[in-house]
Amino acid sequence: MYNLVMKDFKLGINPWFLAMPFLLGALMLIPGWIYLLVPQYFFWISVPNIFGQFKAQNDLMLTMTLPVSKKDKVKARVIVMVILELLHIGVAMIFGLFTIHLYPNVDYLFFAPHMGFWGVCFVMLGIFNIIFIPMFYKTAYKYGAAMIASVVATLLFSIGVQWLAIQNSFIFDTFNGTGADNTMLQLTILLVGIAIFAVFTIVSYNIAIKRFEKVDI
Repeated sequence: MYNLVMKDFKLGINPWFLAMPFLLGALMLIPGWIYLLVPQYFFWISVPNIFGQFKAQNDLMLTMTLPVSKKDKVKARVIVMVILELLHIGVAMIFGLFTIHLYPNVDYLFFAPHMGFWGVCFVMLGIFNIIFIPMFYKTAYKYGAAMIASVVATLLFSIGVQWLAIQNSFIFDTFNGTGADNTMLQLTILLVGIAIFAVFTIVSYNIAIKRFEKVDI
C-alpha cells in the first residue's frame, strides 16, 4: 500500500501540486473574502490536472501490471486524494488563524474562518469525494463527467450554505456573531464536518471498489 501511494506521489503527481496548498492557502489572508472558494480551487485546478496527468502517463495500465489487488489500487488512490485534501485544508486553516488575528475588526458578510467554517469545508470535501470517486471508478480513466458532476455539486452546496448563512440571522450569528466566540459550538461544528467527510469518503471508497471490480481492463 505504501509503495502504491508513493508511486502516485513520485511518478504521477507533479511536485507543483504539492506547493499549490500554500499558494491557494495564502488567499485566506484577503480580509473579508469568500473563503469557501479556497478549498474549491483544489477541485478546479489540482484534481483535473492530476488525473489528466495519470491518464496521459497511462497510469492505469502500469498499475494493472503490479501484483496487487484492485481493492488496494483503489485504496491507494483514495489515500492520495485524502492526503492532498487534508494538506490543502490544513494549510488554509493555518492562514485562517493569521487572518483572524490580523483583521480582528473586519465585518464579515461571508463566512469568517473560525472553526465552524472549516466544518462546512470538510462537508464540501466529503460531497466531492462521494460523487467523484465512485463515478471515476466506473472506468478508472475517464474523469471528465465525474469532475463536472462533483464540481457542480460542491459549487451548489457552497452557494446554498453561504446564501443561507446570509439570509438566516441565527446561522449568521453562529458563524460570524456571538456564536463565533463559543468554542464548544465551533468545535462541535468542526467535528461534525470531519465526521461527515470521513463517512462520505469511506462510502465512496467502498462503492468505488465494487465498481472497479467490474471494470474489464
